[in-house]
Amino acid sequence: MSRQPRFRHSSKGDNVATKDHRLAIETREGIGTTKAHALRSAGKIPAILYGHGSQTQHVAFEAKAFEELLHHGARNALITLTMSGKNSDTALVRDIQRDPVTRKVIHADLQRVSATEEVTTKLPVVTVGSALGVREFGGVLDVILHELEVAGPANKLPGEIEIDVTELGIHDHINAADIKLPQDFKMVTPPETVVVAVEPSKTAAQVEEAATVPVEQAEPEIIGEKPEEPAETAS
Repeated sequence: MSRQPRFRHSSKGDNVATKDHRLAIETREGIGTTKAHALRSAGKIPAILYGHGSQTQHVAFEAKAFEELLHHGARNALITLTMSGKNSDTALVRDIQRDPVTRKVIHADLQRVSATEEVTTKLPVVTVGSALGVREFGGVLDVILHELEVAGPANKLPGEIEIDVTELGIHDHINAADIKLPQDFKMVTPPETVVVAVEPSKTAAQVEEAATVPVEQAEPEIIGEKPEEPAETAS
């Protein structure tokens, strides 16, 4: 079943692919737990910058500025890095580590990429609309895959993939192959992978199952007739 997904670039509809995300970074001296704790106490996030055959750099940046970028959709967008007020690299956020209690970012991995370079990344899936099988037949929408892996130019990466599920009925589903990507992008997730599906609710499934079970009919009891006694044998 083919469904035409829609794409948006942030939770507020901003065009992340063309928006200028900038982040000031600085080289950090020394590595290790003690140094990292000191940076975090100063309101900064330790990170590494790698890629393009260059040596891995240990860098840091303001936590507030980075959280602001993430809030505006830069998790899957090209970021211009500046050092001492000058552009140094363009990069993608490849990994983020968060504190398990506070959920604050405590470390990040940045990969150098050029604007037109083809990159492979995972984009979050967002469903749009109320599925037919849910609103009319009491089914349940199951988002089986929350991210799709795609490949395309770094400067055109959408922030997320919206999939319209309005017409999905009970037992309908959408595979990765059903999703048409923007121009210059290709799907890396295997085509047969089920992304979203509509299934009967547990109650509806039980009713459906009960309706298919054959009911055994008992033979009617005859009232008023005395059963025949077995014949006695002569001694």
